[in-house]
Amino acid sequence: MTAKLFILGSYITDLMMRTPRLPKRGETIFAGPFQVGPGGKGSNQAVAARRAGAAVTFATRVGDDDLGRSALRMFAAEGIDARFAVTDRDGVATGAALIMVEEGSAENMITVAIGACAHFTDAEVDAATAQLAGCDLAIFQLETNLPATLRAIDRAHAAGIRVLLNPAPVQALPDSIYPKLAYATPNETEAASLTGIATDTDAGIAKAAAALLAKGVGTVIMTLGAKGAFVKSRDIETLVPVAPGIKPVDTTGAGDSFAGCFACAIAEGRPLLEAVRFANAGAGLSTTRIGTAPAMAQRAEIDALMASWR
Repeated sequence: MTAKLFILGSYITDLMMRTPRLPKRGETIFAGPFQVGPGGKGSNQAVAARRAGAAVTFATRVGDDDLGRSALRMFAAEGIDARFAVTDRDGVATGAALIMVEEGSAENMITVAIGACAHFTDAEVDAATAQLAGCDLAIFQLETNLPATLRAIDRAHAAGIRVLLNPAPVQALPDSIYPKLAYATPNETEAASLTGIATDTDAGIAKAAAALLAKGVGTVIMTLGAKGAFVKSRDIETLVPVAPGIKPVDTTGAGDSFAGCFACAIAEGRPLLEAVRFANAGAGLSTTRIGTAPAMAQRAEIDALMASWR
């Protein structure tokens, strides 16, 4: 079956350069190639899910500028339903991210100005979430104005739609929101911030995941980079390793790829651990290419990697 997903989140233009190493405070270093491309956590997850095989409705905000118009063209080219992509008419620019990727390690440093995505109105949220009927899953992040995201989660939960939250960039959340989350996909840093529990050990990772479950989350899938993903539900606690044979060149957007691919797989009806393996495969493939949205894997690639993963 084709998964039907609803996503409300950010579109951000990525301004990326590769560096021999990440600079120290106050230091200027020469960088490698510079490129401009589509990004933003919401948009990246929409592209990842669409390429993985889902039908995606995406609500976002862009500026009335060249970057915003480029975003709308990208949504159309990817086959994403962007009826609820609002163009800001009050002079607020499309969001932008400055990204440095360290050659060799593929680690990155990112700063983000979310621009138009900080100005979702209640009316815009309500218009978009009125279309939730028939969706298998709704996906959210924290790269928009928080009240709008919380309102959208409330409306999805009230409509009986399963909710996945990728809590990034991490910020404090009201306790009332956790029981409305069927799935949460923090990385270890985000999980530590949300729970106050250090996640630098295996025991800490398990304890933080258990704390999120205690807050009311249905299933916690903590992404751990090269270690894989730690899965914690009421009856499952296990580590799902990364896909084999992956040699990362750029990890930017890997968490978004994971969230989008997992949402597609779980909405297709795959068992939990198989859906996590599917997401690890998609995320791993995305790290073998430069960029965020342009690096997201196609379904055929994911299927081929899954078939070779025994």
